[in-house]
Amino acid sequence: MNHDHYDDTYIADILKSVKTIALVGASPNTARPSYRVMRFLQSKGYRVIPVNPGQAGKEINGEIAYGRLADVPEAVDMVDVFRAKEFLDGVVDETLAIEPKPAVIWGQLEIRDDKAAAKAEAGGLKVVMNRCPAIEYPRLIG
Repeated sequence: MNHDHYDDTYIADILKSVKTIALVGASPNTARPSYRVMRFLQSKGYRVIPVNPGQAGKEINGEIAYGRLADVPEAVDMVDVFRAKEFLDGVVDETLAIEPKPAVIWGQLEIRDDKAAAKAEAGGLKVVMNRCPAIEYPRLIG
C-alpha cells in the first residue's frame, strides 16, 4: 500500500469497525497528546487500553495501564502507536505476536516506517501511519 496517501473510505472504515484500541505510549500527563487523544477516543465510545511500561498497574483516564501489548488481558481491534518512529518496528513485532491479532496498527503523526508497515501488512494487518484518529474522526465521521 502507498502510505503517502490514504483513501478517506479506508480510514473511515477502520474508525467505524474498531471498538477496542490499545494505545501504546499512553501518558497520564494531561499536557501530552497521547492523553488528549485517549480522552477523545473514549468520548467517541471506543474502549482505549493504555500501554506504557512506566505506568503498568496505574490508572490512566479510568483504565488500568499495561506494561506491554502481551499483558493486555483482552482482544484489541487496533494498536495506536505514540512512540518515536524508530520504535514502530518493535511495536509491529509485538502486535503480530498477540492473539487474537488486531486488525489495525496505526502510527500517530510523524510516526512512519515503511519497512515496519510492509511487515505488518504481510502479517495481515491494515496500516495507517502519520495520521491521528482524533483528527480523522471529526473530518470523516463527524
